[in-house]
Amino acid sequence: MSRVPPVRFGTFLAPHHPVGENPTLQFQRDLRFATQLDELGYDEFWCGEHHSSGWEMIASPEMFLAAAGQLTGTIKLGTGVVSLPYHHPFNVAQRMVQLDHMTRGRAMFGSGPGALPSDAWTLGIDPLVQRDRQDEALGVIIKLLRGEPRFSYESEWFTLRDAELQLLPVQHDMPMVTASSISPSGMQIAGKHGIGVLSIASNSTEGLMALPTQWGFAEESAGQNGQTVDRKDWRVMMSWHIAETREQARAEAVDGLQRWNNEYNVWTLGRPGANHVDDKWALLDQVAGSGAAGAGAAVVGTPDDLVAAIRHLQTVTGGFGVVLGFAHDWANLEATRRSWDLVARYVIPEINGHTAKLRSSMQFLNENQSTLMAGAGAAVMQKILAHQGASAAMATTMQQMAAQKAQANEAREAAFRPGGGFDPDAVPSTAAE
Repeated sequence: MSRVPPVRFGTFLAPHHPVGENPTLQFQRDLRFATQLDELGYDEFWCGEHHSSGWEMIASPEMFLAAAGQLTGTIKLGTGVVSLPYHHPFNVAQRMVQLDHMTRGRAMFGSGPGALPSDAWTLGIDPLVQRDRQDEALGVIIKLLRGEPRFSYESEWFTLRDAELQLLPVQHDMPMVTASSISPSGMQIAGKHGIGVLSIASNSTEGLMALPTQWGFAEESAGQNGQTVDRKDWRVMMSWHIAETREQARAEAVDGLQRWNNEYNVWTLGRPGANHVDDKWALLDQVAGSGAAGAGAAVVGTPDDLVAAIRHLQTVTGGFGVVLGFAHDWANLEATRRSWDLVARYVIPEINGHTAKLRSSMQFLNENQSTLMAGAGAAVMQKILAHQGASAAMATTMQQMAAQKAQANEAREAAFRPGGGFDPDAVPSTAAE
């Protein structure tokens, strides 16, 4: 029986850091976050491009990822995303090639139209042309990255004359994705160019509701343009904070979640549909209360809760290739690091069946204890009885064990299980009982 391809795991770092902390130290903290995920075996690390809001400081994902590439070894590093209307396409292609070489073939190219209206406003770009410009630039960049012969291109907003990259990426086929939210635009662009998708709005309730129908837009567009798309290249973003118990996870995340909602989404951005909420526990229930059942935008709970949420999402979407955890500061640094550690230790192996054979082996031994132990015991006894000195030693040992059992019955000492407390079922019973 063939093994099912594993679901890959990673993170999407916008970043969303509350204003007030030393920004220089924030950059360093984010680099340490990349090294942590690399050490834990995560597959992908994505970071975005933003130029305003105060909360989102990475203006050049390529520069940040080049630094992260020097500190990590295996994790792939993706631009999530480069806002193409803000750049000349030739320069974007050049930077991605250099990033791929500097990371020894670990670069992933993600593009989008630009997320923050304030960035487009600053650059004097009409929001109505952003998606069309992304589509146009992406077609040119793909030709450049794939090493097509020199070509010229004339656009209303950029010009290329006899363009050809002097250096190609390390990777023969660099992974490429486009950002997709609730509208079909991102999926249609992905289908048109035959590339992957990063569903960045799936960490909202509205985005989750749209996911089941989203992939169909990509497949339809691919068919119309002679391309193919593969669900393994579909990256779905989820929000989570994980702890050993639900109560602990909720207590750790509730204050940071409220600040993120009220200060960033409502007060700073004025995001449509976002409302100021004074009751932090009501907000937590609204955002994450039903996350494990797929009805909430986040999972704040245990590893088991996140496993259930991912499996539910797999069912309602028809499947995807990558789960990206949205990086946030809902909890403090120590609790956040532990959350990502728990996901690596318990969630990823459960989703991908890494512990299935271990459980099967354990179950087999449990079901065949008498047969296995009887055979082993008989073999040992045969050797003992064949040796006079060993037989005598065994008799002495048996007498000592009987005496110890009698003393334990008299003492009635409770048994303690490390990590599990006292087990009353393990307390020996007296002969009188």
